[in-house]
Amino acid sequence: MGEITNVMEYQAIAKQKLPKMAYDYYASGAEDEWTLQENREAFSRILFRPRILIDVSKIDMTTTVLGFKISMPIMIAPTAMQKMAHPDGEYATARAASAANTIMTLSSWATSSVEEVASTGPGIRFFQLYVYKDRKVVEQLVRRAERAGFKAIALTVDTPRLGRREADIKNRFVLPPNLTLKNFEGLDLGKMDQAADSGLASYVAGQIDRTLSWKDVKWLQTITTLPILVKGVITAEDTRLAVENGAAGIIVSNHGARQLDYVPATISALEEVIKAARGQLPVFLDGGVRRGTDVFKALALGAAGVFVSTPIRSTYRLVSSPLFGVPPLIGGRRRRCRSGGRWCSRWRRRARPGCPT
Repeated sequence: MGEITNVMEYQAIAKQKLPKMAYDYYASGAEDEWTLQENREAFSRILFRPRILIDVSKIDMTTTVLGFKISMPIMIAPTAMQKMAHPDGEYATARAASAANTIMTLSSWATSSVEEVASTGPGIRFFQLYVYKDRKVVEQLVRRAERAGFKAIALTVDTPRLGRREADIKNRFVLPPNLTLKNFEGLDLGKMDQAADSGLASYVAGQIDRTLSWKDVKWLQTITTLPILVKGVITAEDTRLAVENGAAGIIVSNHGARQLDYVPATISALEEVIKAARGQLPVFLDGGVRRGTDVFKALALGAAGVFVSTPIRSTYRLVSSPLFGVPPLIGGRRRRCRSGGRWCSRWRRRARPGCPT
């Protein structure tokens, strides 16, 4: 293959280079994978109405998220177990995010700990959190994230149990023996045992608290002063509850279509959530973003920014230096989003939604 021009090509090469179990884990969705496909196709049904003869010689892509200024409204979503793809794993992602002056969100199920990621140098980082049955484990994780300089908690609320990911079942997915969930080392929770179907599904069934409710959001607010983003909201009803319960923001997400199949694409759910939020808290989008024009569509519909994940998963083995692979993905979106802004520049000048779609 010649010059790589888009993230879909990165993913195609990753399919050739990664072990099947790792690639299937990163790339697959739940059951029929209808929502996985819809996450992409829904973007293609949104069209621009570009305006002309507007001065677009200067496009400012900088924005502020929870008070932190970043270079662009494109951030890195949490992706578990990145060292399955390359030995540098989360280290590479952290360095790339810092170099791009944007936000990295570290997964609870990372193969690098919060302390290790913090050791890569300065950067604005959020910590993605699952609520375990043992609340002491949760409290320890939050405290460690605070001490390591993380700036917010992204609370995942759509995983009371793991979605039925048939590729993982067929592969009998388990974390390779040379890797652990580093945030849980010493807690007897860092290893994932072989199971009859998916080792991760068995792990979640044994550890994650299915009683999770809005009272736990309130509880988290008592143990940390970090802002809490609620990740996994796709309805107006839950948006209003997030506002009522003091969430600092919402991430519209269907977990990359990996939890419940036949739910709306996140870009399709975005407008409902934006309207219900009524400007009381920022709303971000996660899911299906592959091009800068996708970013621009989300911004035009009112999102305060987007998180990208799946394409990031596909980079590490593609080049000899993992740090080389991630910045082009981020920078490419920035360039293409800026290009879209030159056609529909008014989204920065008007109350959102801006450029009509």
